[in-house]
Amino acid sequence: MTNYSSISDKINKIRTGELSLTGNVKGFLTRINEHKNLNAFNFVFEEDALNVAKRIEEKIKSGKHGKLAGAVIAVKDVLSIKDKPITCSSKILKDFKSLYTATALQKMIDEDAIIIGKTNCDEFAMGSSNENSAFGNVLNPVDNSRVPGGSSGGSAAAVAANLCDAALGTDTGGSIRQPAAFCGVYGLKPSYGRVSRYGLTAFASSFDCIGPFTKNVEDAALILEVISGKDDLDSTSYNSPYNSPVPEYSKNLLTEKKFKIGLPKEYLGEGLSEEIKNAIDSLVKELSSKGFEIIDISLPHSEYAIATYYILTTAEASSNLARYDGARYGYRTENSSTLIDMYKSSRSEGFGAEVKRRIMLGTYVLSAGYYDAYYLKAQKVRRLIKNDFDKAFEKVDLILTPTTPTTAFKIGEKSDDPLEMYLSDIYTTSANLAGIPGISFPYSKDSKGLPIGLQFLSKQFDELRLLQMSYFVQKSIK
Repeated sequence: MTNYSSISDKINKIRTGELSLTGNVKGFLTRINEHKNLNAFNFVFEEDALNVAKRIEEKIKSGKHGKLAGAVIAVKDVLSIKDKPITCSSKILKDFKSLYTATALQKMIDEDAIIIGKTNCDEFAMGSSNENSAFGNVLNPVDNSRVPGGSSGGSAAAVAANLCDAALGTDTGGSIRQPAAFCGVYGLKPSYGRVSRYGLTAFASSFDCIGPFTKNVEDAALILEVISGKDDLDSTSYNSPYNSPVPEYSKNLLTEKKFKIGLPKEYLGEGLSEEIKNAIDSLVKELSSKGFEIIDISLPHSEYAIATYYILTTAEASSNLARYDGARYGYRTENSSTLIDMYKSSRSEGFGAEVKRRIMLGTYVLSAGYYDAYYLKAQKVRRLIKNDFDKAFEKVDLILTPTTPTTAFKIGEKSDDPLEMYLSDIYTTSANLAGIPGISFPYSKDSKGLPIGLQFLSKQFDELRLLQMSYFVQKSIK
């Protein structure tokens, strides 16, 4: 196990000679090898990580180092690193290597982070259990018979199993927060536009967000601080709506403010595990006793979130994945006699079942006869869901919800029922529809010893409040 409490503490211990960075990286590589059964990594960059560690250790000792110096980071295999493989855990991108590095990743590298490898995920980030990967299932490190959550299951498992200091994942409908809850770590989904998507392989372009998995709030704040900000290579990225600088999250975690916290009735009804409901009640009592005002609120269009999410994201996926045709790059079938056969066979052989399902759903809702009935109507409902949050945030500073309806389920338990699998995201998709940030934080465990994660949501570009509240819970309520 690591003998430091955070990335900042790690830097201090390297500077004083209490910790060897090279030894630390070797330790992580050993643990990755010892825990191969988890299948958390698609690729491990052993030689690169050790070479970079030697250089950064010297920078730390000279005092000329970046904010993330020596932080060992794993990266979901949907983010580009120049000259490294990027497969999106799909056969269709087998042997493909990136031509450039994602902006968020480059920012971390520029601040002296060490990239140790690429993590497994649901194919093209489509899934809630990490059972849809061409590289096989990822196992939950807490209980190997259970899923780690998805789609960023490899990143969550890597952090939970102490195979790295932190990891990057992506969140399109809960793919950071849900696996964070299942594995018992912190998972932060920033506001849409807070972090550049340049270099992220698109699933649904108006939903996708890049964010960190960490073992504590301090590291989440520090990583978000580094990766955030306007990027000329991504027209949807912002500093904030008013073009103010990215806040120094890591230096402003302590606050005396007693936030008003909303409790939405729609998130606490049928389908929620009794043990998770009890965890919410317990936290509400604790926060009330410490001076926080808890206010009952309503988000009336919540019941439409899952349907709206799966109509819009599949439509965007259908469009985004049209580029994988066997002609330009990636997998190409060996069995075709005509160009059309080559397209059909390459896509049929290259994509997995869940990706095909979503492409077909998306193509259907975009088709001429159904565009108005499904896609256009879903866009209107998306606006209503955003309006619900806007009204709620006029009354409260933060919203407290469960992250998931249950704790981690068993591998294979929901594989034959796509609708039941989709309902695993019932408490997370609305934040993506509204473009607001959310954080899942580990709160307690259920009777089987499985982690229970709870979620705070805030208004757009107000990640600082999320981090301050989570930091308070981390420090004061256990």
